[in-house]
Amino acid sequence: MNFPLFDPSPAPVTPQCSAKACRADAVWVLAWNNPKLHTPERRKTWLACDEHREHLSEFLGVRGFLKDVVPLADWAAPGT
Repeated sequence: MNFPLFDPSPAPVTPQCSAKACRADAVWVLAWNNPKLHTPERRKTWLACDEHREHLSEFLGVRGFLKDVVPLADWAAPGT
């Protein structure tokens, strides 16, 4: 039985939108946290394309989770 060889080199990864079923390239970072689960300084992130930025921001904002919306090109995760 022949098995394909595993290539350990990572494939180039293009960040994709976090909206369900969307595979568009991400251009926005939505930084958020759930104060019931996370310390105040902790930031989780969702990525968004231009089309879904508003919808994802509203979803997080209504819940009081949204902390910041930043262009992906300008995003630097804390500690980097």
